[in-house]
Amino acid sequence: GGRETNQVSDDYRYQDGNYEGYAPNDSYYHGGDEPTHEEDAQSDVTEGHDEDDEVYEGEYQGIPHPDDIKEKQKKRAPAVADEYRDRADLMAERMEDEEQLAHQYENIIEECGHGRFQWTLFFVLGLALMADGVEVFVVGFVLPSAEKDMCLSSSNKGMLGLIVYLGMMVGAVMLGGLADKLGRKKCLIISLAINSAFAFLSSFVQGYGFFLFCRLISGLGIGGSLPIVFAYFSEFLSREKRGEHLSWLCMFWMIGGIFASAMAWSIIPHYGWGFSMGTKYHFHSWRVFVLVCSLPCIASLVALKFMPESPRFLLETGKHDEAWMILKQVHDTNMRAKGEPERVFTVSYIKTPKQVDEFIEIQSSTGTWYQRWLVRITTTFKQVWDNVLYCLTAQYRMNTLMLAVVWFTMALSYYGLIVWFPDMIRYLQEEAYESRVKIFDEEEVSHFTFNFTLENQIHRNGEYRNDKFIGMKFKEVRFEDSLFEECYFKDVTSSETFFENCTIISTVFYNTDLYEHKFINCRLINSTFLKDKEGCHMDFEEDNDFLIYLVSFLGSLSVLPGNIISALLMDKIGRIKMIGGSMLISAVCCFFLFFGNSESAMIGWQCLFCGASIAAWNALDVITVELYPTDKRATAFGILNGLCKFGAILGNSIFASFVGITKVVPILLASSALVGGGLLALRLPETREQVLM
Repeated sequence: GGRETNQVSDDYRYQDGNYEGYAPNDSYYHGGDEPTHEEDAQSDVTEGHDEDDEVYEGEYQGIPHPDDIKEKQKKRAPAVADEYRDRADLMAERMEDEEQLAHQYENIIEECGHGRFQWTLFFVLGLALMADGVEVFVVGFVLPSAEKDMCLSSSNKGMLGLIVYLGMMVGAVMLGGLADKLGRKKCLIISLAINSAFAFLSSFVQGYGFFLFCRLISGLGIGGSLPIVFAYFSEFLSREKRGEHLSWLCMFWMIGGIFASAMAWSIIPHYGWGFSMGTKYHFHSWRVFVLVCSLPCIASLVALKFMPESPRFLLETGKHDEAWMILKQVHDTNMRAKGEPERVFTVSYIKTPKQVDEFIEIQSSTGTWYQRWLVRITTTFKQVWDNVLYCLTAQYRMNTLMLAVVWFTMALSYYGLIVWFPDMIRYLQEEAYESRVKIFDEEEVSHFTFNFTLENQIHRNGEYRNDKFIGMKFKEVRFEDSLFEECYFKDVTSSETFFENCTIISTVFYNTDLYEHKFINCRLINSTFLKDKEGCHMDFEEDNDFLIYLVSFLGSLSVLPGNIISALLMDKIGRIKMIGGSMLISAVCCFFLFFGNSESAMIGWQCLFCGASIAAWNALDVITVELYPTDKRATAFGILNGLCKFGAILGNSIFASFVGITKVVPILLASSALVGGGLLALRLPETREQVLM
């Protein structure tokens, strides 16, 4: 049995999720073959009518039905009548059109099939998502080297670590909103171009301020790409394929983390992979690493030029012909790949929703060029702001607020712990290192030449007379209450080395980095400092911790099983159970961190936590795409992802402040946030059976 729905201005049929055939001029899609009309089978009641069902002049027409009169009056009404209609009526008509389009578009995508076109787009957009994953790790890997190269203080390092998330937060909201007005492809190209340009530039700049600015704008670009990628790809997928293939797409974020870890491991320790121009410009290996990390974004940008705009977006904006051509391209590409090039694309015409928001345009003869651009920009941003407010209307308010809480709690715990794990491992290393310190008391050394490295030592109450310290390194060395008389320091490099309460008499320091702040409460009598080392100098042995690269590499790799499981089960158990179950399991994993008292234990629990939580991230991406209509989808995703990055900033700041103090607060905060978010997620509506509105 079927059900027939009569619309105001068309005769539209929908049966069991499929649309029936259409008359040659009724302008609607049909999913099956039309019955053949035999000329000799025409009924007598059709006499007096031509092929277009027009009545011959002079023929008796009978008494017209009132509905027929209204229908003809509506068809003959001038187009300008919309200007005088109430906006609520226009919006109601548009929503009715969008519901029709949603079911029709689903059938069209099913007719186009899933094949070569979707897989090509999958890899192109995957590179863009991979660039996002790389961006999260880049600054963390280069900080130890950049700290010495650009003389960064602790506050500067903290700002550099957070500035990328700040850029991502702004970019997600701004570019996500623009994608619903200017198009998915156009805004994604803008986003990737911004990221690649400023990521490339940041590898060459020398000053901290300019480097910080470049990373901020680079983060803004890549942050805008994330909501666009998922909205863009989802609009080429049918209902049966959407959850699974969006989850597969999420794997590229994992690949980005693995790529960044592997490149850092293989590039940063090779200090010869750089060059210097004089004494002011240095291009060290960490800058080569930053340069290499921009390659996925550049590759995606180039490949995206050959991909079409989303046809669903074009239909929403009334561009029917362009959308039809793209859908035909998708159909023909997939059919040729399947060996069925003779299959014909049967769609003749697709429903387009009523256009309510018209873009204000100034004629070229009116005003100056900047006035015209100002009107365009202000109008576009007003429409974006209207979209933001629409996500908080009665229809979507509750879903938006619940999703916001789930996104925020997930980001707070995940990004907080991702920073906390390496910091805790580094802290455990430092504790083990300090436990091996060598202490020398009351040593007396005279007329001796030190030309080797002193490391992890404390010298107390010592006396050094007529000694030479030439071409050597001090690493984690402290001199306390000691006397240096007529000594000579030349070409000395130091790291975490200090002189406390020492007396230094008639001593010469030549070409050293023993600056004033390294002498704490010391008395310097007739001592001379000549030609101090300029700038900051990297300690090659200290600043490149292979274990940190390994931790990030294993953490990224550990999400592979979770990605596979979530992709295979996303359409079977549903998005809601996936989010709730994953977050609750991740919360349980947090409690086991109380038993992580060694480096290997912390690495193991990190891998388990990342593997358990990735399913929730994937399901969140899918349900956010499906809960909102096409003309609001990227905007809503951008808002929620921006809130996610705000949670990441808070998580990084809060969790890092407790390293070395206590484990209780970070663990309880992360686990309670995950439990609360997971239970709230169970109240969200399930979307796996609904078409993309």
